[in-house]
Amino acid sequence: MLARLYRTALGHLAVRGYPKTTGQRGIQIWIPILPKYDFSDTSAWVERVSRAVGSTVPELISWEWSKQARKGRARLDYTQNASIKTLVAPYSVRPAPGAPVSAPITWDELDDPDLRPNRWTIREMVERVERVGDLFAAAQTDLQELPPV
Repeated sequence: MLARLYRTALGHLAVRGYPKTTGQRGIQIWIPILPKYDFSDTSAWVERVSRAVGSTVPELISWEWSKQARKGRARLDYTQNASIKTLVAPYSVRPAPGAPVSAPITWDELDDPDLRPNRWTIREMVERVERVGDLFAAAQTDLQELPPV
């Protein structure tokens, strides 16, 4: 549900994002940008968008880091955009039972009731890419400006 709110927010801002499953617990959205922004520009922009998204459903969102402190609410982890963090690369096989893969998805797939962060495994990715193409290819070249939030 939260990724769908990001889809709406990015659409409102006319920003193109490329969603993907993490292969384990979540959805990440990659936003390719022109190489004119520094780290502080991008991290501040992502935080503003995340806080705006979170403010639309405050009953579902917690900004607490600790899972226990969240009391069942989700954390919009805009802090993944940090120099000390390691992001899961698209098509990475995750170290979990069944070998789930971090799979690029379409925005429409967010509406699929069967979507789970670990839905696709190493056994299914080749056929999926043959069928839907490389959904992450444009994220490498679709550079854009970050509009004001």
